[in-house]
Amino acid sequence: MYEPIRTRSVHSTMAGTPSDLPHRSRDEELDIQLAGHLAALLAVTDELRTLTPSADLDTASDRLAAQVARPRGGRAPVRAAPTAAAPDPRILHRRAHTLAGRALVVAASRADTAAAILTAQRMDAHAAALAAPTGLSTTELSTTA
Repeated sequence: MYEPIRTRSVHSTMAGTPSDLPHRSRDEELDIQLAGHLAALLAVTDELRTLTPSADLDTASDRLAAQVARPRGGRAPVRAAPTAAAPDPRILHRRAHTLAGRALVVAASRADTAAAILTAQRMDAHAAALAAPTGLSTTELSTTA
């Protein structure tokens, strides 16, 4: 009933055996995730800046760009050009709020205080923007989304 394995495993399971596969540390993986979430948040923020220009969004955009560049050795992120079709700003605020929440979770798990503070501030700003026009609370907005 038992047949021994005659071929070498594709997985390196033996201690001390070097693997041909590149491995990243947990911190490197979290850096990549955080940069991705912040880059997506930056893209949505840039989109919002074209629809509803404000000093707050300009400042947030600059701070987000700096946070994205930090783990990349200071290289500036690629900035997305705004789309021709103008989506509803409420949809963009809701998307930005969600992205900021995801970035906050990763920033907290890597103990990155600067990124955590920035993303928490962005969550608050987008929640306020969502609540302002209709008077809905953030609890009501999250249940309607």
